[in-house]
Amino acid sequence: MNESAEPTRLFNLTGKVAVVTGGSRGLGREMVLAFAAQGADVVIASRKVATCEAVADEVRDLGRRALAVGYHAASWAAADELADAAYAEFGTVDVLVNNAGMSPLYESVDTITEDLYDKVMGVNLKGPFRLSANIGTKMVAGGNGGSIIFVSSVASRRPGANELVYAAAKAGINNLTAGLARTFGPTVRVNCIVPGPFLTDISKAWDMEGFNRSARAGFALQRGGEPHEVVGAALYFASAASSYTTGALLDIDGGPR
Repeated sequence: MNESAEPTRLFNLTGKVAVVTGGSRGLGREMVLAFAAQGADVVIASRKVATCEAVADEVRDLGRRALAVGYHAASWAAADELADAAYAEFGTVDVLVNNAGMSPLYESVDTITEDLYDKVMGVNLKGPFRLSANIGTKMVAGGNGGSIIFVSSVASRRPGANELVYAAAKAGINNLTAGLARTFGPTVRVNCIVPGPFLTDISKAWDMEGFNRSARAGFALQRGGEPHEVVGAALYFASAASSYTTGALLDIDGGPR
């Protein structure tokens, strides 16, 4: 066996720097802590810097460096400021995870306002595009490669009636994954996690009895995902384990029937 392909080394992120947007809670927090546990220093970016600082303290408790950054994911300028902050602190970025997202409820499609439309598109598509364009270009110029990870949604392929703008934005993310893989190859890999319903804090607003009925009928695994179950996919894409994988969409959705 090639020494570098040993399982204990494949997922090792020692000496790497990861940037995770939406990193203060839910799937983002799980990825931050997993990266740190595997040896990475981490930039945690989200709207509320105080919650980012709380997760940064957890990273420091694991013996890694951390930077908390308040970040408005719909802002072109904020994307550039986040990239600048990461490079100023660490000098490099090896892994970028575009995890920040939002999907506000609306009564009916005709009640969607221009402001809501622009906000959802901004957070879920515009911001990830600009941040990836900025950091991906720096990764290529640095000569050490890197990994960009998008977080899409099963709604990008099977949109429901109550998430049309979000689903359209996430379909754009799927497209960006393929396009940027070609743009930044061969040195930088670009891949995408496509989650189904995960039981993060957002699920507290769900009708769980109704959800569980639907899950038993609609998913091969008959349940929603637990937040920690994103970690395997995230570590795969972030590490040398996926060294020959780019432009890929990986569904982690419980296996719809």
